[in-house]
Amino acid sequence: MNNTITGHTGLMCLLGSPCKHSISPMMHNKSFEALGLDYRYLAFEVDEDTLETAVSGLKALGARGFNLTMPCKNKMVSLCDHLSPAAKLIGAVNTVVNDNGILTGHNTDGIGYMQSVKDAGFDIIGKKMVLLGAGGAATAILVQAALDGVKEISVFLRPTSRFYDRALATAKELRKETGCKINLCDFNDQDLLRAELSNSTIVVNGTSIGMAPNVDACPVPDASFLPDGIIVSDIIYNPKETKLLAMAREKGLPHFNGTYMLLYQGAEAFRLWTGCDMPVPLIKESFFAD
Repeated sequence: MNNTITGHTGLMCLLGSPCKHSISPMMHNKSFEALGLDYRYLAFEVDEDTLETAVSGLKALGARGFNLTMPCKNKMVSLCDHLSPAAKLIGAVNTVVNDNGILTGHNTDGIGYMQSVKDAGFDIIGKKMVLLGAGGAATAILVQAALDGVKEISVFLRPTSRFYDRALATAKELRKETGCKINLCDFNDQDLLRAELSNSTIVVNGTSIGMAPNVDACPVPDASFLPDGIIVSDIIYNPKETKLLAMAREKGLPHFNGTYMLLYQGAEAFRLWTGCDMPVPLIKESFFAD
């Protein structure tokens, strides 16, 4: 494929707010070019209020597919004609495939996160995780971690969260399906947070707390909450080092951000749209090299 856009060029895109910082357009367009696929990928600022209109427009335009990021993942569920088993269980969609006007919603976030743990050199199967948050991305991580064999997961969320009832239902279903011990914990209970972190292998910030431009925010009150040896993970990749990860670095703790979660969830979306494998080594070299 050359750089010429023709009347045959297909559209794919990202919907969310904020999304102008996303490297997804570069990642997918580089992959299309490498494989000779006649598609282009763009990013559009869309929120929950404008999502339905945007989706209708993409259907009318015949877009092959699109990604969803915050805050659109949960609302997209009701706009799909079909849901994959993972998307249905998670209650959020981050990837949509358009087959002649029929929209199928998928969720590739959990797959992306678990692969990023492996890429960072860690094995958390059979161990305990503390997961902060219960939104779309956090729930995807919860589901995939349980399916993959994480032994115990303590999920911290606020009782007033709009996701609380869904979290209850998801935890109940996962306990039955996987045998994973899942604890729902009050985000406001700092003593409980400290106690749960004290015997966990990994803590994951599955919220947007600390994402640009609010880089001074942190989901953990201070570094004393992070025990020796715990792996500190943040799904945020902008900034590359959140306040949480800076605390981990200063304490000498193993840590990693959300860049490879982004890579691998994108690779799975790419496969769903095109039937081809994303050239991951090329994308790593081009956009993820330190």
